[in-house]
Amino acid sequence: MIDSLPTASPLVPLGRVVATERKPNTPHEFHFWTSLDSPVGIGTIVRVEGAHPVNGAIPEVYGIVVEGFSYTDLQTPMHDVLGHDGTPGGASFAATERAEIRLYTAAVLRHIPEEPLQPVPMGQVFLAEDSDVAVALRMDGYLRDGANTGIPIGVYRAGGTDAAIYLDADFLIGPEAAHLNISGVSGLATKTSAIEWILSSIFTHFPAQKGSVAAVCFNVKGPDLCFLDQPGEIEAADKALYEKCGVPIGPFEKVEYFAPYKSDGFSLNTLRSNPALLHNVSSLTWGLREVLQYAEVLLNKDDVDAKADALIDFIRERVVDRDFNDPQLLGNKHYLVRSFADLETWFRDVLSAMEGKNNDGWRTHHVATIRKVRNRLSNISTRCAGLVTDDGAVSDLPFGSFQDRTVYVIDVASLEEDAQDLIFARVVTKLREHLEKRDLGVNHVVVFVDELNKYAPSDGQDTYVRKMLLDLAERGRYLGLVLFSAQQFRSQVHRRVVGNSGTALYGRMDADELATPGYAVLSPAVKTKLATLEKGQLMVRHPHFTQPIFVRFPRPAIMRGRDGAERYPQAVDIDLEAAVLRSLRTLDPSITLGWVQDVVGLRDEDEIIRARNATLRERPADVKKFFLAQFRAVVAAQAAARVAPPTPVRSAPGDDPYGF
Repeated sequence: MIDSLPTASPLVPLGRVVATERKPNTPHEFHFWTSLDSPVGIGTIVRVEGAHPVNGAIPEVYGIVVEGFSYTDLQTPMHDVLGHDGTPGGASFAATERAEIRLYTAAVLRHIPEEPLQPVPMGQVFLAEDSDVAVALRMDGYLRDGANTGIPIGVYRAGGTDAAIYLDADFLIGPEAAHLNISGVSGLATKTSAIEWILSSIFTHFPAQKGSVAAVCFNVKGPDLCFLDQPGEIEAADKALYEKCGVPIGPFEKVEYFAPYKSDGFSLNTLRSNPALLHNVSSLTWGLREVLQYAEVLLNKDDVDAKADALIDFIRERVVDRDFNDPQLLGNKHYLVRSFADLETWFRDVLSAMEGKNNDGWRTHHVATIRKVRNRLSNISTRCAGLVTDDGAVSDLPFGSFQDRTVYVIDVASLEEDAQDLIFARVVTKLREHLEKRDLGVNHVVVFVDELNKYAPSDGQDTYVRKMLLDLAERGRYLGLVLFSAQQFRSQVHRRVVGNSGTALYGRMDADELATPGYAVLSPAVKTKLATLEKGQLMVRHPHFTQPIFVRFPRPAIMRGRDGAERYPQAVDIDLEAAVLRSLRTLDPSITLGWVQDVVGLRDEDEIIRARNATLRERPADVKKFFLAQFRAVVAAQAAARVAPPTPVRSAPGDDPYGF
């Protein structure tokens, strides 16, 4: 006898749609009641099946619960007090157990069919399954075979349903929309962890037909992003989320770090200075040519007026890297300005010549303006010591040779605000220029900036960095330049920056922040849930989602910043010879301290640093030979050859009348 196959039991409805005169249903909102033990809560996705066909089809409506109520048949609390004889524990005195119902309000996610758009019909309510979640959030439109542009962001969980939630790459990376912003209180919202997880998901699932993608991250505080290439411990629940989203467990495979030097010029100013981690750490140093274009970042409006700005433009276009001479003022002297030291010499000679000829102006520039610009420009290398060099040495990001699925981290956590602004402005501008020319090396770049309220505040003066961020947010998606940003308080960030972010994430929020007008569209219950979210939970807003969705994401399989700082403590300050050894060993492990001491023993500090920087920049095959070639030959002192004494002149005879 053949055993009969089990048949799937029909879905059991968990509630029914209800409408009253005071609470009618609309095309965008409906109400339903459930039993007391139903697995429905704020954020649960449900499906409504209508009872009557429309245009020959039974309508289906998908919604998400945004508010909940509980009712009994009591008219006032006094009736309940009297029913229990004034005793909270006196349930036995009640004649009957009062009836209680659960009533929920749901915001509509999608109608099937889309037209005609009608109020939600009376019908049965079912808990959404995996396939229902995809339809409700319109993910079925970009998860098609052969045209899949889905990027998993996390997992939706409710009533036993585990469904991966996908973002559309066309609306996350571009070109349809772009940019992502995440808000949440410090320490509890896991903003950095969420960005690390999303980058891992993008690197795994970004469609090959859309080209290559890389990320540039600015580490602005502590060791948050200093150990992206080191594995971290995660729990079994996190591993299950990784598996559900199809992302391999592990740290980033390709990470490059960049950091300027300290003021001494040879010690890297980064928390990732441990010798065991220096194999992928490069220096970041710029000279006059790289900095002068962004002088406005370091000079405020009082420093750079129209006259001073005109002089800076003249120097940038006519003096730097040009054979400059002015016979009327400087005579036959020629100048080739390539460094701040050369520029200081040029300024000194120009001012000296003007004073010698008693001139108040030169080429429409007044002497006071020239002195002012000289003073402001000459101290840039001092204010940004370690980043900006006097001698013009340059060590930069690999613009033109960016690698696919690579993270480039710029550690600016230990720098002054001026140096941070300069790095941010120049790096983003160079990325945009190369993407416009299509010669960066990748098609798309994700730029991650934390503490966005510092760089693009909603109030205050209009700085160069804020103007650049506004331009990136409004036009970057057409170039493939995407901004991922984070901050504690979204209300304190410029509206045009967050408004152009196609995707918004929210971690645990502060109650004061939720009281601002930007969150007025959320129901009180959703606000309450946002204020109590635990780590690993986010609320997601995306162009395809008509309502925010709550998801869980795994903790990244990356070593946390504080764990990395304990395992790889910072290197202690060392002398120049040891610093050169540490740097060169990343290129050639066979180099010894004795060899370095023999090479640099007779050299001055500036010459040694210049040779070290050139070697790190070029990364030659023969490190020792290249490093030696950077020094001028030293001529050994030679003993003077003994010269034979001259032959004495014979004295003339005393009786010689001519004296010889």
